[in-house]
Amino acid sequence: MNAVSFGLILIGVLLNASAQLLLKAGVGSVGVIALQWNGAVATGLKLAFEPHILGGLACYVVSVVVWILALSRVDVSIAYPMLSIGYVVNALAAWALLGESMNLSKLVGIGIIILGVFVLARS
Repeated sequence: MNAVSFGLILIGVLLNASAQLLLKAGVGSVGVIALQWNGAVATGLKLAFEPHILGGLACYVVSVVVWILALSRVDVSIAYPMLSIGYVVNALAAWALLGESMNLSKLVGIGIIILGVFVLARS
């Protein structure tokens, strides 16, 4: 895999991770969403115009374009597993930015993912 291909994959992964974090921030400002019809329209409108939600959706749209560019250069059997880098980015960013917990088992899992991505990238 050349640098351009890896760069496209990495940009796609980072955009996807950013989208997740923005969506989480957006629903965090709205609060827990009740699963009932009463108030669904009001909640939907609140979500539809929440800036973090809109930013997250925009990141998804751009990430799809970048991902298509990446798939035109890299086999899907290599590219798709690279998305697991997003798990690492999201776990660390959620810990650092959103105050989510980080423990030894999460760190071990992150290490295994990093090792797997390294082995895959070398193939």
